[in-house]
Amino acid sequence: MKSLGLTLGMLGTLCLMSVTHLAFAMPLTAPQIQTLTTNTLRYKCSSGNSLTVQYMNTKNKQSFALLTVDGRKMLFVNVLAASGAKYVGDHYTWWTKGPEGSLTDDTADPNAAPMLAGCKTGT
Repeated sequence: MKSLGLTLGMLGTLCLMSVTHLAFAMPLTAPQIQTLTTNTLRYKCSSGNSLTVQYMNTKNKQSFALLTVDGRKMLFVNVLAASGAKYVGDHYTWWTKGPEGSLTDDTADPNAAPMLAGCKTGT
């Protein structure tokens, strides 16, 4: 009987691991937040790198930016900015003003150069 208990416990653990894995693989959806407009822009940066950003505006007046940082597709949220549009995600900031943007790592030395700078659309 004891070995049956261990087997059932192990089976429960495997099932939990399987369900947990599926939870992380599911796409992010928020049906209560409806997209009003989307706009995809491609930026060419002064370093020669390029960056594609998809901007989403919602019916409830929120704004998001979807971009890839260090190989991870990330959702950035628009926050208050003195000028331009500022989006934050994890410990990164994507800041645009007109056709130009820059990406910074907020955990880096304050005097460090941005990860991407001089990124411009339409070039």
